[in-house]
Amino acid sequence: MNILFLLVGKTDVDYLIDGIAVFEKRLKHYINFQPVVIPALKNTKNFSADDFKNKEGEELLKHFQKADYVVLLDENGKSFKSKTFADFLQKQMNSGIRNLMFVVGGAYGFSEKVYAAADMKLSVSDMTFSHQMIRLLFTEQVYRAFTILKNEPYHNE
Repeated sequence: MNILFLLVGKTDVDYLIDGIAVFEKRLKHYINFQPVVIPALKNTKNFSADDFKNKEGEELLKHFQKADYVVLLDENGKSFKSKTFADFLQKQMNSGIRNLMFVVGGAYGFSEKVYAAADMKLSVSDMTFSHQMIRLLFTEQVYRAFTILKNEPYHNE
């Protein structure tokens, strides 16, 4: 199984870039974890929130494949504790899917078409984080999940 991490816009804060790189490097020992960055929209001065969501949604949908299991990182999604998230990843690996795709949308969230195409919504926290910050937090959680699955001493409970 591959884990694809679909993102809108690049990360441009150095400490986040460095932190994400640490966990991406560690994840190589467990799974093929691949970030896929869609360029941020340009010439959007007169766009409404719905315009943003719809245009970004069109770009996101280009990356969805029928066989992928698509999980939107969304504030209204299901919440997991770290061990439960690890169990979720194990279940997906056992299911035989080729790609498990986690998606971070833009500042206005997802379009209705993206919601309709997704298999699941996952909330990372009840708190709100910047789209760039969530990249680091989520990448760390994926790494944590794999250390839990391998009974390695990273996660304490």
